[in-house]
Amino acid sequence: MIHVLIVAPTPALRAGLRVLLAEANVEIVGAIGSIADSAGIPAATDVILAADESVLTDADQVLGEEPRYAALLLTDDARQADVVRRLPLTAWGMLTHDVSAAELAAALHAVEQGLIVLAPELASRLVHHRPEPVEEPAGEPLTARERDVLELVSQGLSNKQIAQKLQISEHTVKFHLSSLFTKLGVSSRTEAVNRGARQGIITL
Repeated sequence: MIHVLIVAPTPALRAGLRVLLAEANVEIVGAIGSIADSAGIPAATDVILAADESVLTDADQVLGEEPRYAALLLTDDARQADVVRRLPLTAWGMLTHDVSAAELAAALHAVEQGLIVLAPELASRLVHHRPEPVEEPAGEPLTARERDVLELVSQGLSNKQIAQKLQISEHTVKFHLSSLFTKLGVSSRTEAVNRGARQGIITL
């Protein structure tokens, strides 16, 4: 039995998702308004079902560093894949808001098994969206602290280890990572290291 936490901004949406899951082989362990809700994530949760991207605000701070949950996001915006795949999740998926009950149930079981799930129309948009490679920083140059963080990322250190090394908080490390990702025009730690090496910011 899969244990599902519903995260939706309104009572009506939460009730609607409960109805969609009524015939599915899942147990609903809770229903909250946002991932940062004071009620927290129940310990038994296997999959977080997010009604839209707005409920994932501050998700990186709530989920912690070690992946413990899978997540399924309902969205019509394929670009949200960049947001979801940065989160510490065991697996993730995205379906459109017009998903059927059967499709929703199947997707929940798939992500719980560690698979990546994408609605066909969202997958098609991602495949055909090929931005030009960015070889120069998207914005201003990295600060000295951002360079320090990137150097430690290249050494394979976790956010916690980087925080200890630089004597700053993990939250501050995440802030620096988000900033340098934007400046380098990347969406992952691996891409940041590769881009930084190509630009001579760090040496591998």
